[in-house]
Amino acid sequence: MFVPIYDYNPLRYYKTAWATRALIVLNVAIFLFFQSGIFIADGMKLAAITFGITPDSIDKDIPILPGYRFIPPEITFVTYMFLHGGWIHLLGNMLFLWVFGDNVEDAMGRFRFIAFYVLCGVAGGLAHYLSMPGSTMPLVGASGAVAGIIAAYLVLHPHVKVWVLALGRIPVKLRAMWLLGFWALLQIGSVLLDFDSPISWWAHVGGLAMGALLIVVLRRPGVPLFDRDLPAPGAS
Repeated sequence: MFVPIYDYNPLRYYKTAWATRALIVLNVAIFLFFQSGIFIADGMKLAAITFGITPDSIDKDIPILPGYRFIPPEITFVTYMFLHGGWIHLLGNMLFLWVFGDNVEDAMGRFRFIAFYVLCGVAGGLAHYLSMPGSTMPLVGASGAVAGIIAAYLVLHPHVKVWVLALGRIPVKLRAMWLLGFWALLQIGSVLLDFDSPISWWAHVGGLAMGALLIVVLRRPGVPLFDRDLPAPGAS
């Protein structure tokens, strides 16, 4: 697989994408203090069951385990996206958010970007819930929100070059349209083929769809789509 590490895409409106950085810090802090087990024993299980999306529990409006439900189940469509199933899960999502989130934030503005992030996460959670209404497994992770950022970046900057590690070790430079387009098609194909996997492909697809739609209406006035402001090949 390909691991993104850097994109050739300077910001136009901000010097620093503070909202993107704040989201990364928030996700890492929540995992460290509430899920890692360093400060709260059995925190991973407690957080997932209490604040993750459990479709069967939502339908019945009862906790999946006695004593584990402290908030209305509808609120879990927001809280789930700030939890993760492990360090690899967390670091993978935060890496994509770091590489691609700053330019999406730059294209929208900070407050609209935060709303965008949450709405894409909610869309991913709803897609998971509707596709697996009887599931008793809690869904956690920022993947739906990050998928929305990937879709927005793809709509904004398909021709930007991105450095990636192929197979986790070989540095390769690819256009975003090939890298992120392949990733998006993989999520859609996984839904269609119904792979037996612990990954919620529908959450990714829900986030992708919402991100592609919202970037059109939430971007700043005058921000072009599909890199239309780039000079044509060979132009001076």
